[in-house]
Amino acid sequence: MTRAVFLDRDGTIAQDVHYCRRPEDFDLLPTVPDAIKLLNDNGFMVVVITNQSGIARGYFDEETLARIHAKMKSELARHGAHIDAIYYCPHHPDDGCECRKPKTALFLRAAKELNIDFKLSYVVGDLQMDIDAGRAVGCKTALVTTGPQSPVPSPQFPNLKPRPLNPELQMPGYIAENLLEAARWIVDNRG
Repeated sequence: MTRAVFLDRDGTIAQDVHYCRRPEDFDLLPTVPDAIKLLNDNGFMVVVITNQSGIARGYFDEETLARIHAKMKSELARHGAHIDAIYYCPHHPDDGCECRKPKTALFLRAAKELNIDFKLSYVVGDLQMDIDAGRAVGCKTALVTTGPQSPVPSPQFPNLKPRPLNPELQMPGYIAENLLEAARWIVDNRG
């Protein structure tokens, strides 16, 4: 069985652009290449799980999404980092699918296809839904404050009021300012 780190895309790996519709709109966050390389170098498979309802809304198509992801992979490769797999939900939130986070179908599919052990794995994202999905499959979780909708205060968005974490929902195992800080925590606390 393999250990993995499941990463959210928008707000965790890249700037959260309202429905990133073109490769030109996609920008990695500053610490991301180093963070992903650290995970690669320490034996973690890196898997992106992302909700992309812009497809269902008609803002972009799957071919455009593939070009955006090719840009992401290319930029990471320039830093010696790589993503092992990408899974995305193309559905609208009202479609009731099983693959849109916080539901877990994409995590289950990735685990089956890539032989991933959830007990040895982590989920990192910038939203409560990422934490909820991670906990639902039995992964350890980390919340990064790099997204504009972060539920905790963020130095990157000092003028935005954070959405409070709901105490009735799952709390993250760790809260980090960025993906590199989360990756260091993961490496230091791997089982």
